[in-house]
Parts: sequence; structure tokens; C-alpha cells
Amino acid sequence: MAHHLVTSADIPVDGEKLETGKLQKIRAICLAVAIGGGAVSAPALFGAFGQGVQGSFSFSWLYGFFFFATLAMGGCFWTLLHNVSNSGWGVSVRRVMENVGFVFPWMVIPMLPLLFPEIQKFLFEWMPKHREAAEYASQYGESAKYGLHHGPKTDHLLYVKYWYLNLDFWYVRMIAYFPLLGFTIYFLRKLSVDQDSDPNPGTSRLKRARWHSCWGVPVFAVVLTFLAIDVVKTLDYKWFSTMWGVYVFAGSALNAMAVIILITIALRRMGYLKNVVGPEHDHLMGKLVFAFTVFWAYISFDQYFLYWYANITEETRYFILRNTAGWNYVSIVLVFGHFVAPFLLLIRQDLKRRNGYMIVMACYLLFMHMIDLYHMIMPERGPSVTKVLYPDSPDSWSLWLNMSSVGDIVAFVTIGCFFSYVLLRNLGSVALYPHRDPRILESANVHN
Repeated sequence: MAHHLVTSADIPVDGEKLETGKLQKIRAICLAVAIGGGAVSAPALFGAFGQGVQGSFSFSWLYGFFFFATLAMGGCFWTLLHNVSNSGWGVSVRRVMENVGFVFPWMVIPMLPLLFPEIQKFLFEWMPKHREAAEYASQYGESAKYGLHHGPKTDHLLYVKYWYLNLDFWYVRMIAYFPLLGFTIYFLRKLSVDQDSDPNPGTSRLKRARWHSCWGVPVFAVVLTFLAIDVVKTLDYKWFSTMWGVYVFAGSALNAMAVIILITIALRRMGYLKNVVGPEHDHLMGKLVFAFTVFWAYISFDQYFLYWYANITEETRYFILRNTAGWNYVSIVLVFGHFVAPFLLLIRQDLKRRNGYMIVMACYLLFMHMIDLYHMIMPERGPSVTKVLYPDSPDSWSLWLNMSSVGDIVAFVTIGCFFSYVLLRNLGSVALYPHRDPRILESANVHN
């Protein structure tokens, strides 16, 4: 930030926009990698390389999709929180929040493979059971619920959960999530962008954004919670958790802020945002990262402690699996790497103002988020895939699949490049900050 008090003369009349030339090459590379990765992934997902690869890669694709979906949803959260709280300091970085959140509607594209039964049979054990039950019940003109209760393969738990875990309702939910939250972030971003071209913006759009964000918060809460349940928690439909949505939310908000920090620092090093974003903003965003690091640890420990103490079979299975066959080492890494290390490294105030230091910390936290979600999803892969491949040989189940890491990298890079392409497109299409917001000078001169 400039050393003098920022005035209206320091804010360009038309704001600041990225030069297309600076992004065009990177965007082209991201798009090319995403298309190339998609061309390789499609045959793997639909069985061209055999069922073993198909099953393993289905989990790889789910992991990549969910990782980047959490970042996009986190961007939506920070946008909503900024508007609801009527934040003054956040005006300078609000457009970055909006652009990260506006990736979410586009995440429907990498979600589409999850809608196919050929892939679902490896991921979600309950879905093949529903289809078998429905086939049996059709002989009697009944629904799948009847088959789950009276069929040759009865499943009382699925029968009881039928009101929520049924295929029709699942498809409706998956299709509804993206337009629901997508429209919310689109509308808020549009209000913000329209303000840029209004010579007399006033405060009407700010009030509208605040009002719509008030109902947007519960929409966000519902979408994040139930999307996390539908695509990750139901990998093991027998597991019960009442804290799942909050746990995913903590990681989503934390790492979306890490992405926002990286983007703002990168833009300043390119010569943008220098009059409106400075060390004070770095400090404030660093404090939010620190706070959500503690919050993630609190929720994570609470879930583990309460479930392990109660020692109820339906609840402890999740943790037993993740303390078996080497996964316990990953659990230990998360304890020290996701909480202890960042807690100690972010506790000093002065370090949060150092861009180089915060770049390292943001990248480190994103890496820990990768490990966290990997630990959340991948222990289910071995049992699920081998159960499909060898249904009559339960002794052959394995917690590790050979060469599965190759598919993990391919899927992650493919979806990551798609995410990056959309994000860069968002950043390049509008002004980098809301220069006609009445509070822009308040934000530029913030002191904490």
C-alpha cells in the first residue's frame, strides 16, 4: 500500500482490469491440459481400461472434484459473510472472493460423471442395492423401498433411510445444488459488477446485496452440507455423523481464504491493487486463516473424541478404517501438520504481513487440505472397488490399490486446470476491485 493516505485521486475512474495478454497464455495452457486430461479420463471412467482402473479412477475423479468444489464454495462463503456483516475492510478484496465463488456453478461439469451408474457402483454401495431392490420390487408393482424390506437382499438401514437415500431424490439434489448456490453467487457478483459502471452508485446495491446474502447464507449451508453428505459421507452409508457438514465447512472456508491470499499477492506483484490492498489486509486475512485453523482442529477433535468415547459401532467404523494399514500415519500427519504447525507458524502478528511468508503458508495449508480430503475419501476405495471386483471373496479386500496414485494425479491436475481456467476467466472479465463502492476508501485506508 502507498505510504500516504489513499484518496479518490488514487483510485482509477474505470478501476483496474487485468491485461488480457498477461493471462491469455496461462489460460490457454490450463484449458489445453483440462481438455487433454478429460480425453484421457473419460475412457478410464467408463471402463475402457478394465474394471480395476475404472473403479480406482472413479475415486480419483471424486477426490479431484470435491477438493476444488470446496474451494469454490469457500469463495461463496466469504462473499456472503462480507455482505451480511457489511464489512468495510473487505471491499478491496471482495471481487476476488466473488470470482473464486463464481467458479462453483461451473463445477457441475466435473460432477457429471458421478451421475452414471457405471461409476456409482464403485463409489456408493447403497446405489446398486437400491437398483437391485427396485428390480425385485417391480415384479410386484412396488417401489425399491419394498424390495429393501422384503427382497432377497434385505437392508433394514437403507429401508429406514429411504426417505433421503433413494436414487430419485439423490439425482434431484445433485442437479439442484449448482443452480441454487450458483444463482446466489451470480446475482451477488452481478450487483457488484453493475456498480462499477454506475456514475452514482449510492448504497442501494449494497443494501440489496446484504438482504440477498441473508437468505444466501442458509442456501450455502444447505448446499455445502448436503453435497458433502451425498458425495463423500455416503461412500459408507452405514456411518452416522452429525458434524460432517461443519467439518467440511471449516476446511472449505480456511482454504478458500488461502486461495484469496495467493491471488491478491500475485495481483500486487503484477502491479495491480497496490493502492487498495496492503499489509493491513494481509494481516486481517492472515488472522482469518489462523482462526479457521483453530476452528478446523476444534471440529475435527470433537468428532473424533465424542465418537470414540461413545464407542458406537455405526460411528467408530470411519475411524477404525483410518487407523488401519498405514492410514494411521496420515491421521498423525493431519494432527501436527494441519493444526499444530500452522497454529505455531501463524500466531505472530508480524509474519502475517509478510507476503513471501504468507505465500508459503497458503500453499502449505492447501497441501494439508489435499491430505485431509484424501484421508476422508480414499480409505473407502480399496474395500469398495474390491467388493465390486470380487463379490464372493471378502478376504481379498484391500485398503490399497496398485498404481492408484497415477489416476489420482491425472484427475487432480485435470480438474485443477479446469478450475484455474474458469477462475482466470472470471478475474480477467471484470474490474479487480469494486472501485465505485462508497466504502473503497475506507477499505484502502483500513488500520488494525
